[in-house]
Amino acid sequence: MSHRVSQVIEPEVLTELINTHSGRKIGILGGTFNPPHIGHLIIADQVKDQLDLEKILFIPSAIPPHQIEKGTISAEHRLAMLERTIGDNGSFEIDEIEINRGGKSYTYDTIKELKEKNPEVEFYFIIGADMVEDLPNWYKIDELIKMVQFVAVNRPNYDSKTPYPVIVVDVPDIDISSSLIRQKVKDDCSINYLVTSETKEYIESEGLYKDEEKQN
Repeated sequence: MSHRVSQVIEPEVLTELINTHSGRKIGILGGTFNPPHIGHLIIADQVKDQLDLEKILFIPSAIPPHQIEKGTISAEHRLAMLERTIGDNGSFEIDEIEINRGGKSYTYDTIKELKEKNPEVEFYFIIGADMVEDLPNWYKIDELIKMVQFVAVNRPNYDSKTPYPVIVVDVPDIDISSSLIRQKVKDDCSINYLVTSETKEYIESEGLYKDEEKQN
């Protein structure tokens, strides 16, 4: 099997690549979204714009397979926050496929199900540069790369080079993480402008992340 080394795609090359796919082109941004923040919105918007995608599906995981996510709150809360985060942006949608399926959320299973339901769609799966080096360990990765186009977005201090076929999209370096936000809430620090005002209000009204052990 031959793989293309990932690289930042030049505009003219990217245009040619996009035009080779005549069907619908939809991006996927997965994660625990615990909580969702403005970094997720920036990534989704930049990838959609630069790859000329129809829309971005936000897919919250049920149980993440690659990490032990301590303090992951209920899917109900995460969905409520995600709804408030994407707001009325018609280019962003939530898909509950992984939560509805339950169990460990393997990307292979998700893409397989999405492709079976939407065979005409070319899916672009967005990952951070910090996840690129772990691709060899992904479940059924050699089959997965035939089913979906991986898109990596740069993150500070991470290299996106990989032997797998990955498009690298340059986005502004926004060093915000869900764990940072959870810690700030726990420490009674401001999270203004790290999350949307609607999401902040929900976190405060529900008392989320004050005592994570009680919210698993």
